Parts: sequence; structure tokens; C-alpha cells
Amino acid sequence: MNGGSHAGGIALDGSLPEREGEALDRDRLAAYLTETFGSAERFAVEQFPSGFSNLTYRVVWGERDLVLRRPPFGSQVATAHDMLREHAVLARLSPLYPRAPRPLAACADPAVLGAPFFLMERIAGVILRGDLRAATLAPMTPLAPAMRRRVDCALVAELAALHRLDVAAGGLAELGRPEGYLERQVAGWTKRSAAATVEPLPELVQAFEWLGRRGAELARGATRIAMVHNDFKHDNLVLDPGDLGTIRAVLDWEMATIGDPRLDLGTTLGYWSEAGDPAALTALGFAPAPQPGSLTRREVVALYCEAIGNSASGDGAIDAVFAYVFGLAKIATIAQQIHVRYLSGATRDPRFAALGDGVHALARHAADVLDRDRV
Repeated sequence: MNGGSHAGGIALDGSLPEREGEALDRDRLAAYLTETFGSAERFAVEQFPSGFSNLTYRVVWGERDLVLRRPPFGSQVATAHDMLREHAVLARLSPLYPRAPRPLAACADPAVLGAPFFLMERIAGVILRGDLRAATLAPMTPLAPAMRRRVDCALVAELAALHRLDVAAGGLAELGRPEGYLERQVAGWTKRSAAATVEPLPELVQAFEWLGRRGAELARGATRIAMVHNDFKHDNLVLDPGDLGTIRAVLDWEMATIGDPRLDLGTTLGYWSEAGDPAALTALGFAPAPQPGSLTRREVVALYCEAIGNSASGDGAIDAVFAYVFGLAKIATIAQQIHVRYLSGATRDPRFAALGDGVHALARHAADVLDRDRV
């Protein structure tokens, strides 16, 4: 059942045998599936090997091709892994936004698999990933420059399309509290970073202090309200294997809410890799490596502003430096949290061993961005 299939020479995203310590209880899962969907002769489970937060599995049950999402084993950050909320977000969003997968079932009983989980439709396609992957999944051949640019432009256009959704429709407004969102986000990530710190990180502390000051200024101005994904990046997009410039689905809605779209753009910029970035940053493999045709971060900001009808200067302009530094600091904090789990033995995933160095690289880069005052 693994990911060796190809379409037109492009590898479809695939699954592999479950990682050590992350296998699901087959008997209990089968009992749940039987109760939910009826009996089936065919039953198979594999794990999607990438990703750093929630665990994602491919489940074949009869003719059904499903994706199961559950929290990581050993996580103590409960609010970041609310499977029932992600299911509820998709239930409201998928009828309004066709790139959101349809949720099919949710289980709140931790006795089944050790934690709440949900099941959704699997949308097959191509996912562009960075270097942090299972060794048995071969990296994709670099795209032609024109196609890579099409993919990058499609990503930006899709982010803008999400932010243009009518949040008053379909009960979306009930998914978040937009008032004070920007300041709450900065304060929340500052607190999470401090809680996950295992060694001094003065540059990250300084970045959060600056974000607090600048965020308070921005919060006093006009604020747009939008549906925000909060993890919008290349490897959360499922691309059409026949045309990689077409997005079939957007994945991983665990942090989605109603809030300030500037911070959503910031997270995208934080993951974005471009030529000239420090080697320690690109070595993290959080994004596909830059290549001819790739957009720069400044081009991402310009295209996004054009797509949402916002000028790059004047009243209501996007503060790209604030957005980018926020993204870097937020991603550094997520890396801190995962590295703490690795150090405690809660996860044995070898990809996480180097995340401590990654936190330092992200913090140093945030300081450099503030020094030069541009993305």
C-alpha cells in the first residue's frame, strides 16, 4: 500500500509501515471501523512519514480509502492537538471551501486508540516536501523553472482565496475570537517558547519582545478578519499529478481559526526558502529547496497583496517584516516543543534529534531580519 505509485512520472504522496512506537491498535481500530462503516474484508494501515505535529495514517477499509489523524504519542500540549476541533473545522469549512477534505467520522473515546482521533477522505496527489523525510521515500526530481513558479504562484493564490472566504457563512465565525487575535497570538507563542526553553535563546527572546511592541502598534490599526489556516506551506498542499500548478486539497487544519490573515501570511513566509538563505536554515528542510523559478519572499508578499486587493504601502499595508519575524519565532517555538518531546523520550523519531540546532538557526535568522529590516 505504500507510496511507490506514479502518475506521468511524478510520484504520488505515499505511506509506509508505521514508525516504532507509533503503531495503532489494529483490533480496536477494526472494531471502531466496523461499528462506524460496517464490516469489510480488506483492512490495511500505514503511516505518512512526514510532518512534525499530529500523526497521520492511511487506512484502507474495504473500498474506503481514508486518512486517520491523531495526536502524537507523549505530547503534553493538548490545545495544539485537538482532533475533535479539527474535525469540526472541516465539517463547517469543506462545504464552502472545496480544497478542504471532507471529514467522515470522529472518536472522542481515548480507550480506542489512546487519544481522540478523526477520519477524513483521502485525496491522492503529489506533495512537495523538504529534506526531512523517511529515507525510503525518494526525493522528487527538481521541477522545470516554469512549473516551479506555477506551483509557488498557486500556493499564494490559494492562501489569498482562503482569506477572501466569507467568514459569516456556514457558521465559520463561531470557530474563533478575532477580537485581540494578533496580540493573543504573540503573547501565546511567547509563553510557549519560554515553557519549552532548555537552554538560553537570547535572540528568540529579543524577537518575541520586538513582536510584542510592534504587534501592539499594529493592533491599534484597521484589522481584517479572515479564515486562517496557520500552517499554510508547500507540504500541506496536495497537487494534481497531471498539472502540479493545480491544487487538489489543503491539509492539516489543526490550528485553523478566524483571525488576522497577516499572521497566516507570516507563517507561510517563515517556512519559505529562497536562494541566499543561511545554510543552517535551508538544512532544516522545512520547505522544498529553492530552485530556478522559485518565488522570493518579497514576491510572495507582492503577489499576496495583489490577490487580496491590498497595496504594499500606505494605509492597511502588510508589515512584511513583522509577519516574517512572527513566522520564524512561531516555527522556532514549534521546533522547541517537538525537541523537548524528543529529549524526554516521548518520541523516538530520529528527524527530531537536530531540531535544537534548528531553533538556534531560526532565532539567529529572525535577529538578522530585524537588523536589515526587510524580508
